Amino acid sequence: MTTTSKTSTTAKTIPDETTDSTGTTKTTAASPTSKVYGISDEVKEEMSSEINEMVSFAVYNGITINTDVVNLIQDCSVDNLVNAHNMLCENIAPATPKSIAYTKRLRKDTTKKSLFSKLPLVRNLIVLSLIFLATFIITGSSEDVNNASLDLGVMNNHGKSLLLNLAYLSSISGLGVLFYLLKNVSTSVKNGNLVPEDTIYYIALIVLGVISGLIMSEILNFYTKDPDNINLFNKSVLALIGGFSSDAIFTVLQGLIDRLKAIFAPSNSN
Repeated sequence: MTTTSKTSTTAKTIPDETTDSTGTTKTTAASPTSKVYGISDEVKEEMSSEINEMVSFAVYNGITINTDVVNLIQDCSVDNLVNAHNMLCENIAPATPKSIAYTKRLRKDTTKKSLFSKLPLVRNLIVLSLIFLATFIITGSSEDVNNASLDLGVMNNHGKSLLLNLAYLSSISGLGVLFYLLKNVSTSVKNGNLVPEDTIYYIALIVLGVISGLIMSEILNFYTKDPDNINLFNKSVLALIGGFSSDAIFTVLQGLIDRLKAIFAPSNSN
């Protein structure tokens, strides 16, 4: 008579603690389903669903899939699912399972067929670009915005002239940052790595770009050697560069602050 052995996976449990009316804590044996350690079935199902989505995305976009994935997904063990998931993430990069699910949800939205309705982020960026462009045209055509008024800067100018000049420089900074963002969004849509959180990031970057453009065009100009060289062209270019490279300027300023902190802050080392 041949005896066959069966391997079963037992879940590790924690005993349940109860307190009676007298305040005494009693420990009772816990049921096997009370607290389970390890990867749950829900996580395994989620990994399997993401693997299918990534395979579908790779096939749809003509991305070469590692053939080892086929052998791994035949088995539903956790190790094989994790390995297959890791391989597919490398295959479809820079896209991610999250961005694939978001793009698929947008593509399946049949009630809103226009591009602006399906991609509200692109719509909002284009609307903001038109607003900044209109502001640039209106303020640039004003008599209060000229070489002389821009040379005065924020310290010597005042009233309506100061407001129009700052609006003019802010519009140029906004156009610079939106020029960068629209290019970045188009690349993200093409690569399939657009996620919903990009909306918050882009809004913050627009504000940062306007501030950066004003810093470049107004504050840094105080330290030029020849004030006569500060004119409409120079300040406009600085505002445009400040808006376009706002992320880089923030990194440079943060690096300078970190260096100053390293110099003046006391060392923690003994």
